Amino acid sequence: MTDAAFVPGHITGFFSAHPDDDPTKAGSRGAGLALADGVTVRVEPGDGLELNGESVDIEAVDRVLGALRVDARVVAETDLPLGSGFGISGALALGTALAANNAFDRGLSENELVTIAHGAEVQAGTGLGDVVGQARGGFPIRLDPGAPQYGTMDGIPARREIEYVTFGELSTAEVIGGDTEELTAAGKQSLSQLVAEPTLETFMHASRRFAREVGLLTPQLRQAIQDVADAGGEASMAMLGETAFALGSGLSDAGYDADRCDVHLAGAHLL
Repeated sequence: MTDAAFVPGHITGFFSAHPDDDPTKAGSRGAGLALADGVTVRVEPGDGLELNGESVDIEAVDRVLGALRVDARVVAETDLPLGSGFGISGALALGTALAANNAFDRGLSENELVTIAHGAEVQAGTGLGDVVGQARGGFPIRLDPGAPQYGTMDGIPARREIEYVTFGELSTAEVIGGDTEELTAAGKQSLSQLVAEPTLETFMHASRRFAREVGLLTPQLRQAIQDVADAGGEASMAMLGETAFALGSGLSDAGYDADRCDVHLAGAHLL
């Protein structure tokens, strides 16, 4: 009754919010990328949630365990910074669903487990699209909101190294829980641009424009993105966190002490 899963970190470049009374139908449209840096989640007999050696409370994880009718202790580890736009809560929910299903013989399919984790995160107010992106891997494009049975997914056929640097935290709940009309309009425009030309260059351009139009760029992020551009690179902001990400060695070339990893093509999986 012990099992483990790996879930890639997920950076969203832009999105539009689409609420629904059914949390599995609610979600976001948009695009992002899955990181080889991610979260390892283990379930074992007991109770409680431990993240990087500390006891924490994550509503989405509790909801997943409740949906699976499982009493278990969840132990998770990650090197990614928390609250900075890497989809940690989504990774914890999805990793718990995958590992608990296997450890406790619940017999559910991948899509069913992704649906449970997605719905749990939407209800918790901590994300709208990370889970489905983390399940797919690569450079996912979310053409429709919601869990797999409701949403169509596509992707950018590419493989690149990614760099990122974090300056602080932003509250996802405050942004997606407020007035999202302007944000959604900008996200729809960015998605149309990417669908018309599904390349990494278009993705980065659409992401930068989205961040500027919705007013989420802090002075540090604005400066980092400009520094990368001055060095000949492509950078943008991770939604939702005070994190800049860049293709290749863009941030290092601009003089930043950045972390670098591959894009994770496989998506979430059991270990």
